[in-house]
Amino acid sequence: MGEVNRERRRARLRTTGDRQRRRDGQRGPAAPTSQGSVPPPLPEEHARQLVALAVDALRRGGEAQLDATLAELAEPGVPGWGRAVDRALLSGLERQVTRCWQNGWQPNELVRVLTRELDRTAGALATDMVAAENRRYPAARIAPEWSRQLRDLGARPWWGADTDHTRRFAERHGLDRLHTVRLAVRVTAVLRSLPGLQVLCPLPGQASSTAPEDGIDPAKLARIRHLLAKAEATEFPEEAEALTSRAQELMARHSIDHAAVVAESGDTGEVQGRRLPVDAPYESYKAALLNVIAQANRCRAVWHRQLALCTVLGYPGDVDAVELLFTSLLVQATTAMRLAGSTRDRHGRSTTRSFRASFLSAFADRIGERLMLASHTGEREAVREHAQAGTDLVPVLARRSERVEEAFHATFPEVEQTELSVPTNAQGWEAGWAAADAATLHARERVTS
Repeated sequence: MGEVNRERRRARLRTTGDRQRRRDGQRGPAAPTSQGSVPPPLPEEHARQLVALAVDALRRGGEAQLDATLAELAEPGVPGWGRAVDRALLSGLERQVTRCWQNGWQPNELVRVLTRELDRTAGALATDMVAAENRRYPAARIAPEWSRQLRDLGARPWWGADTDHTRRFAERHGLDRLHTVRLAVRVTAVLRSLPGLQVLCPLPGQASSTAPEDGIDPAKLARIRHLLAKAEATEFPEEAEALTSRAQELMARHSIDHAAVVAESGDTGEVQGRRLPVDAPYESYKAALLNVIAQANRCRAVWHRQLALCTVLGYPGDVDAVELLFTSLLVQATTAMRLAGSTRDRHGRSTTRSFRASFLSAFADRIGERLMLASHTGEREAVREHAQAGTDLVPVLARRSERVEEAFHATFPEVEQTELSVPTNAQGWEAGWAAADAATLHARERVTS
C-alpha cells in the first residue's frame, strides 16, 4: 500500500512540474515518452494557445475552464510571461479586426457592436485595436469614408509600445490584470462570432489614391447641417418646418445639379452603400422612417434586424441626404414624443409604449407622403430649368434609378419584406401624424448656391 501511495505522489509531482514548465516556457524535459523528451512550448506560443482556449471556453459556456485559463493568463510573477500574454492578446485582436474588415464590417460598426454586446470599455478596446490594425496601411490607400470614421472614433495609437498597451489600457479604465485579460478575451470572442456583411467601402490598403469624394459639397453640407441643427433645437413647429424644408430643398437641388454635371461626361456615376444605426426602442418603426426617407431620395434601404443596422443604397449625395434627414427627423420625432410625456388609459394603466409606437408609425407614414411630394416637385422644377439650358435630365435620372435597383437586387438577392404590426393607440397615431405635419417638407423656393 505504501509503495502505491508513493507512486501516486510522484505522478502528481510530475504533472505539477510539467504545468509549471509550460508556464515558464523552459526547455527542460517534460514527461518521458516513447520518443524521448519533448520540449515545452515557448511563452509566446503557450500564451497564444491559452488565449485560443479561453475564447473557445467562453463561446462554449465552459465557465470552469474559462476561469482557470484566465487565471493562468493573468498569473503574475513569472518573468516574461506578462509580455508574452500581452503580445498574444494584441496580435489576436488585430487579426480578428482584419477578418472583420474582409467580412464587410467598418470601424464605427465594429465599435458600436462591441459597445452594444458588452459595454463602453469593450468599445474603447475595440477602438484601440482598430487604430493598431490601421497602422499597416499607407494613408493614401485608405478610403475617405474610412478615414472619416477613424477620425470620428478618435482611433489613434496613444499607448506607445504595443507591449505597454494592456497595462496602460488597464490604468486608463481602472481595471486590474485579470479583468483586463478577461475583457480582451470577451472582445475577441464577439469579433469571431460576427456574421459577414456586404463590403460597401474599399478595404484599407485597397482604396485608390485618386478616388474623389462624391457626396454633398462641403460648403452646402455645412449649411444643411446648420439648418437641421436649428430645426432640432427650436421649440416652435413652424420654425422647424421652415428650417427642415430649406435643408431638403438644398439637398434635392444638389442631387439634380450633380446628375447634370455627371451627365456631361456620359456617365451616371456609381451607386454606393452606407449602413446606419437604428437603435432600440421602437427600432422597427425607426427603420420604417428611414425607409420612406430613402425612397423619397431615390435610394433603397434594407433593415438588418439582429444587428440594429440599415443599409442604404444610392448615389453618394442622395445617401448623404438620407443620413442627414433621418438623423434630424428622428431627433424631432423623439423630442415631440417626450414632450407628450407618459400616457395612461382610463383605468390608470400605462399606455406610453403603445402611444410611442403608434406615434412613430404615423410619423413615418405622413413624412413619407410629404417627402415624396417634395421630391417630385423639386425634381420637376430642376429638370425643367436644365431643359431650358439645353440639358435633358429625364433619361439620366431614369438610368440612375435603374442602376440603384440593379445594385439593390445584386447586393440583396434574397431580401424579404417585413410587415410591421398595426399600431392600436389612436392618441399616439394622431399625435405622430400632427408632428409629421409640423415637420412638413416642401420644395417651393428657388435655391441658389
